[in-house]
Amino acid sequence: MIEIERKDHVTIIELNNPPVNAVCNELLDELDEKLDKVENDESRAVIMTGKGKAFVGGADIKEMKGMGPKEAKEFSQKGQSVFNRIENFPKPVIAAVNGFALGGGTEIAMSCDFIIASEKAQFGQPEVGLGLIPGFGGTQRLARLIGMGPAKELIFTGKRIDAEEAERLGLANHVVEADELMDFSHEIAEEISSNGPLAVRYAKSSMNEGIKVPLDEGLKIESKQFKRCFKTEDHEEGLDAFIEKREPEFKGE
Repeated sequence: MIEIERKDHVTIIELNNPPVNAVCNELLDELDEKLDKVENDESRAVIMTGKGKAFVGGADIKEMKGMGPKEAKEFSQKGQSVFNRIENFPKPVIAAVNGFALGGGTEIAMSCDFIIASEKAQFGQPEVGLGLIPGFGGTQRLARLIGMGPAKELIFTGKRIDAEEAERLGLANHVVEADELMDFSHEIAEEISSNGPLAVRYAKSSMNEGIKVPLDEGLKIESKQFKRCFKTEDHEEGLDAFIEKREPEFKGE
């Protein structure tokens, strides 16, 4: 269901559950296992995408049809747990959204650090049309990303939006032609990878933790992570390279 490929300093995670890469218990379990491997490999950035015409077309409706309230809560909590892991993953994770990202697809994309969308991408939280609500973090992350009013409109109506609208709302960072999506995403991932990997990790942690607390508490978190940088060999290499007018060679130490 999930394929992994390494290119230079970048690991590509490709979701492959035909026909639309639907989220099911098996996919969530496998994704969690694959994240274990990627966390410990030598890559410095991750790209997540979908195989075929969809990024993720939504949750597996047939699997949900057989669930009762208890099983539904467990399914929701499992999805939330895996997506939280992506959000807090020690390496930057870029969502390269190649096609439909509906329901769980929008939710998994939002758990990544940012979204690069193909011109063919579509986003939406259509769960209310099934008599349900988003259960993998959609009611929480969407409002934090685009604001409460726009998020409520999308969730209450269940409507889809195209890539350009997603960019306008601040859901997607970039929109590119379909055949350029992976190259463009890889270029940004490599740009990230050229920087100090520990510094990038600490910056991500600082931002993720700081956004949840008042500014004065966030600033304390930032100072703590800034201090951690000065315990690394990478910071010495970065400063030396700047003074010596050369490119730094970071080792992640």
